[in-house]
Formats: sequence, C-alpha cells, structure tokens
Amino acid sequence: MIWQKLGLVYVANGKQDWAFSHAFIPTAMMLNDELIRVYVAFLDQSKVGRVGFVDVAASNPLQVLRVSEKPVLDIGEPGTFDDNGVTPISIIKYANKLYLYYVGWQLGVKVRYFLLIGLAVSEDNGNSFKRYSRVPILERSDKELFVRTAAHVQRDHNKWRMWYVAGDKWLHVDDKQVPTYNLRYLESNDGINWGKEGRICLDIASNEEYGFGRPFVIKESGLYKMWYSIRTFSKGYRLGYAESTDGLNWIRKDEGVGIDVSEDGWDSQMICFGCLQKTRYGTYLFYNGNNYGETGFGVAVLQD
Repeated sequence: MIWQKLGLVYVANGKQDWAFSHAFIPTAMMLNDELIRVYVAFLDQSKVGRVGFVDVAASNPLQVLRVSEKPVLDIGEPGTFDDNGVTPISIIKYANKLYLYYVGWQLGVKVRYFLLIGLAVSEDNGNSFKRYSRVPILERSDKELFVRTAAHVQRDHNKWRMWYVAGDKWLHVDDKQVPTYNLRYLESNDGINWGKEGRICLDIASNEEYGFGRPFVIKESGLYKMWYSIRTFSKGYRLGYAESTDGLNWIRKDEGVGIDVSEDGWDSQMICFGCLQKTRYGTYLFYNGNNYGETGFGVAVLQD
C-alpha cells in the first residue's frame, strides 16, 4: 500500500487553558457522509489531557470546520484511575449510543504512571460523554500490572473483540522510566466485562523494540488488517502493519505499511497512533507526528 501525505490537520493553539497544546491520539468517526469528527486529547499547561474534537470535511480532511470549545470528557475525580488525564482510543456505535473507550492516566510514586482503559457513553451523537463507571473496565491484573491500555474495540458476528497493549515491567530509556509491553487480545459478550488476562497476539521481535502503541484493526474480505505503532530505542515511534485470518495470529508486514517520517517538519522525527477512516472520497489515515502529538495530527490518503 502507498499513503499520500496531505499535511497537518490541527494542533492546539494555546488559546484555551484546557486545550493549551497537542492533539493526541486521533480517533475518527463519520458524523454523516460529508463530515468526519476526530476526537483527540488536548493538553493543559500541566500536560494533563482532556478529550475534545476536531470536525473536518470528508471531501478535504485538511478543512477544519469546527473545534470543540469545551471537553466532551473531562478528567476523573481525585484518586481515580483517570484523574491525571483522559485520552480517546476507540469509538464504536452500538444500540443508538456511542461507546468511547479511553485511556485513563494516573500518576505513580515509584513508577511514573498507570494506564488503564475506561468506558464513556454518549447519547447525543458524540457531543458529550458520561463515564460508564469511575473504575476502569480493564483493571490491573497480575501479569498486566502497570498498563492495560490503547484498546481497539470492534463488534464481529455479535462478539466484542479487543486488541490492546499490556505489560508489567519498566525500562530506562534516555534516562527516563518507560513501560515495556506487547499487544494482546480479549473478547466480551457486552463490551463492558472483559477477562483479567489477554492472549499475546503480537510480541516484540528484536532488541531494538520495547513496545507497541495504539492498534487499529479493520476486516476486509475475511482478512484482518492491523496498523500499530512500534516503539524503538533509536527511532522513537514508527508505524507498522500486520495481517491475520482470525484476528489472533498475526503476520508482521511492516515493510508494506507505506508511510514513514518526512524529511522535515511536524512529522520528521516520529510517526505514530494511526487511525483509518473510510469515506466516499477515499480512505484516510489520521496520525500523530513528533513528540507524541505535540505537533498535532495530520492525514494521508490511500492510493489505489
């Protein structure tokens, strides 16, 4: 596949306290045939994220039509798993509601943070979300101790399927403590209750890698296709690609992902956290660039 980069879509302009910087983890959905809503986390000056959105034209995703004036999902109460930030990660329409799976950030003392998955539900077509509960739907478990995060969720033949990131160890990279993790898989009957331990479906393949980020899965003609972020020691994040016939056993085909960093500019150092959106005008890939979304999110279009 080959992706043609269209350019930078949006980055916070610093005019609102809650959305001072970034546009982190683009998570897209179609509001109608002509309008794409991209949920992102905007960060305040303390680097605490809240979920907002950017509406763009389906015919030209560089055309920004509206930016949320207030968070559609704010941080949790003090002491809860999401009291230091919320990040959108996956959205699904079900039973006339929108289920938003999000990452909750909580600071640690002897480790830097904990990342767990929460669920928020919208009954007004995504203009606001209410927490399903004050606790995560993926709580810590013995082998997934510090991070159970970055979940992509979809319904497949009346079954809820989740691909997500999990791990129980930390490393020091460039004098900074970072978690190491792999991609795992869970199933659910209702999209709310999941198991305590997932099956590893994609593991680290070399000494250069130490983690994966944000899987995004589609199913075409019986074939599962996954885009994900590869976290490396020397290059930071890069996008990867894999295929599967059952959604469980994946064959990595990273060389075929069809997109890499630019020679200069907002995505010249890092490319990560991809999200696909099919439209009548083509298939778009929204993604973050340098420094984990500090430079905003951009878009590329799939070439035939």
